[in-house]
Amino acid sequence: MKNLEYKGYTGSIEYSKDDDLLYGKVLGIKGLISYEGITGKELEDDFKEAINAYLYDCKNEGIKPEKPFKGSFNVRVSPALHQKAALLAMKYKTSLNNFVAESIRERVIKETGTGI
Repeated sequence: MKNLEYKGYTGSIEYSKDDDLLYGKVLGIKGLISYEGITGKELEDDFKEAINAYLYDCKNEGIKPEKPFKGSFNVRVSPALHQKAALLAMKYKTSLNNFVAESIRERVIKETGTGI
């Protein structure tokens, strides 16, 4: 397992050799939600507790919890790459957004062996 998953949130798994401790943070959000544990089970339990505490705090404070990986992000590329991608999208009669999404999808499938 490379990441932890719970209630739509993904958490990293890191190891501190100096502290002999596993730790991580929730990925894909602006806020910082961190957790730790000595064993994998402790790390996973603390991850779930951190998510539950975050959602509880948001509810009590009337704040909408951040959604990780909302499906929207800005991409900065060189003007030349932007032009070539836009022209190819036009050639294939699709939007630049769809062209970029399909390019990412193809790379993800190539790297992970799974589609989305």
